[in-house]
Amino acid sequence: MFRTRLARHAAAFWGFVVYMPVGVNYAAFLFLMIAMAVGGSWRERAARVRQHPLFWPIAAYVGWTLVVLAFRPHYKETGLDLFHGIRIALTMLMALALSREECIWALRAFLLASALGLLLIVLYHLGVLPDAQIWRAVTSMQGNKSINDALLFATLGAGAAVLGLAHLSDAQRWHWAGPAFTVTVLMAIVVSLALPSRTSLLAMLICVFAACFHQFRRHPRGLLVALGAAILIAGLGVWQMPQSIKNKFELGVTELEQAQAGVQSDASWVTRYYMYKLTGEMMLDAPATGLGIGAWTSEWKKRAPKVLDYKNMPHNDYLWMGSQAGIPGFATLFLILAWGVWVCWRRADLTGRIGFVAMLTMLIAASLNSAMRDAQIGLSLLWITFLCLRLAQEEGSPWRGVLPPRFSGILQSGTPASGAPQPPRPL
Repeated sequence: MFRTRLARHAAAFWGFVVYMPVGVNYAAFLFLMIAMAVGGSWRERAARVRQHPLFWPIAAYVGWTLVVLAFRPHYKETGLDLFHGIRIALTMLMALALSREECIWALRAFLLASALGLLLIVLYHLGVLPDAQIWRAVTSMQGNKSINDALLFATLGAGAAVLGLAHLSDAQRWHWAGPAFTVTVLMAIVVSLALPSRTSLLAMLICVFAACFHQFRRHPRGLLVALGAAILIAGLGVWQMPQSIKNKFELGVTELEQAQAGVQSDASWVTRYYMYKLTGEMMLDAPATGLGIGAWTSEWKKRAPKVLDYKNMPHNDYLWMGSQAGIPGFATLFLILAWGVWVCWRRADLTGRIGFVAMLTMLIAASLNSAMRDAQIGLSLLWITFLCLRLAQEEGSPWRGVLPPRFSGILQSGTPASGAPQPPRPL
């Protein structure tokens, strides 16, 4: 009995530690892998993964990586980049292999960890929480791990907005809209002030607007009203936004203009400009098969301005893969996330919408950061995103049970629209 439940506990453990240092995330990754290995149900898990729409895109990504590894040159970083490439695929596959119950336990633990993280932020800014390494990245901006935490909070905020939109037109459950939108506002405050991240703010804003299209795609009037309300709220938010955040966005525009004029510095958007430009050139130098797994760092040091040659990731996962495995490598990695967005778009109910904003956040994050290649982001955000995608393949209201019974009503609104594709029966 314990062996059969071990994967459930391991999935919950990983969900609970997503905000913790990356070493703890790796421990959770290994714990779940071991739990799945000793817990049995291999055929059931394999069949579940094999029937998922993303199985073949992930298989193509892994297969092409191995082909390039076999036939293209090797570099000092080949082993490390191969490890991260396979780790990305394994994270996706383990999430898709979970049963519904295991997935529910993981998401319960994630929501509990998020609530505790929010409490830590409040206590820290009130000056009553001592500084400690285990929660430092969630209470203040501390590099890429804090960007991961901000993206997770942004995903929560977008998901809460989805719930609010769903309940506004529900006469029986309209009272849930207020608490849902309150969570959205809290998450916006977190990613604006406590963990200021332009990527997270941008992803959250895009996802809220995209959710309007997802919900009201067959109702033009409802779409216009929802978009109007979203534009009004976003406009008020921008108007009331602290000057420090406005300055950060203005600085990004200035940095981009400087980079286009030839300025070389390690400023955030100057760095991205040169990374995207030079990494794109790497991909086009060998468009069919790329320069080889592990090539990016070596080629970057040859091509980059001296002030930037210490970087080891290009802040864009698709270009990272494209530089090493050519246009097919770029396409296979991008296709995984884009197809995940499409799978959730096709499911027109609340479950599909939550998966849609989660996958869209991941798609954006991987475009503006190394959100899969960097394990500080790519172990936690990728895991939570694919848990949401996993539930999008279940029938009915698979999110029921994630929250305590007292609050479960907020997750029970919305049914597939007429003519919307139905998800396959769970295994």
